[in-house]
Formats: sequence, structure tokens, C-alpha cells
Amino acid sequence: MKRVAVILSGCGVFDGAEIHESVLTLLHIAKAGAHYQCFAPDIDQLHTINHLSGEVMAQNRNVLVESARIARGEVKSLRELNVADFDALLVPGGFGAAKNLCDFALSGANMVIHEDVFTVCHAFAQAGKPAGYACIAPALIPQVYGQGVQLTIGNDTDTATAIEAMGGSHVTCLVDEIVIDEKHQVVSTPAYMLAQSIVEANTGLEKLVNQVLKMCK
Repeated sequence: MKRVAVILSGCGVFDGAEIHESVLTLLHIAKAGAHYQCFAPDIDQLHTINHLSGEVMAQNRNVLVESARIARGEVKSLRELNVADFDALLVPGGFGAAKNLCDFALSGANMVIHEDVFTVCHAFAQAGKPAGYACIAPALIPQVYGQGVQLTIGNDTDTATAIEAMGGSHVTCLVDEIVIDEKHQVVSTPAYMLAQSIVEANTGLEKLVNQVLKMCK
């Protein structure tokens, strides 16, 4: 059975992992007959957003604790992730990917990836193990894989420009499609960067998961 590590970035589209993307990713891994284990960095979120009002809340939260909401408690600290134990990596989106896994939301092309996140993602890249990034999470890809790596976040011009400035090769992509970089063994899809419904997000995510599993050796 193929084993997939999934990195979550909290819980909630505006300050953590996008819940629909995360659940659909886990669903498609399971439907394909593979096993998943969720991980998250044990750090404070950048901030906590009231998802009803959109306002920043005074109380801040922990990324690992919040990720446990999605994983039904079955989540481990990212520092416990041993790449040798897994065949592939998947990273759903949500603003948490750009606020907690790195600071892309604040710094754009000058972003810094959290040390634990970079260590894990780079280890999968160095091992030649396939990985899939969805929504805004592909912003991590250029720093993980290096110059010329192909990826997509859909068609947002400003985000694509920042990705190009980091050395990535951005490919415009429809909501229901994926971009495959065979050389680097990394796959990406726009998901809610473009999706207007859970059905639209699902199509690309299913293709992403199935392609990553297909690439497993």
C-alpha cells in the first residue's frame, strides 16, 4: 500500500488549510487504496481570522492543534515526519499555506519557508519522491525545487509574477486541470485559486492525487 504524507497548515481558508481541499485530498488518497498520515508544524498561526466576519481575532491558535480538527485528531508534528516512511507528499492550499508554512502572503517573492516545512519538502524532492501542491501552496515549489520548475496557481497575474521572480516557470491552468513537471516529479493544480464551487475544486484535486500516486515508484 502506498503511503502519503499530507501537510496541513491549520484549519480554515483564511488562516489555515482550506478545509474542502484538505478533506477532498484525503478522500481521494483513500479511494485510490493508499494510506495517508497528516502532519503540521507545531507553531503559532500568523493570526486567527473570524471566518464569519473576516476580522482578526485577539486569540491566536496553534497550527498543529487546529490541523487536528481536519484530521480528526490523527495528526503529528511535522518534525516527526520521516521521508523514508512515505512514497509521496501532498500539500493542500488555503491561506495557511502562504501565512503559516511560509510568509508568501506578506513577503511575496522575498518569502521565507518555515524551516521545518522546507526540510521536509526538500527531502521529498531530493529523494525523487513525487509531490502535489494545490491552490496557493505551489508558491513553495520554486524554493523547494529550484530554477525552472514548472507549476501553476491558475491564472492570477500578480501571484504568477512573484513565482517567476523566485525562479519558477508558471503555467496558466484551468480549474479542472493539473500541471506536471516530470523532471522534478511535482504536480500542481489551482483548486480554490480558481474554483467557484466544491465540485470544480474536486475535479483538479482528484487528478492531482491520482497523478501523484501514479508517479510513485
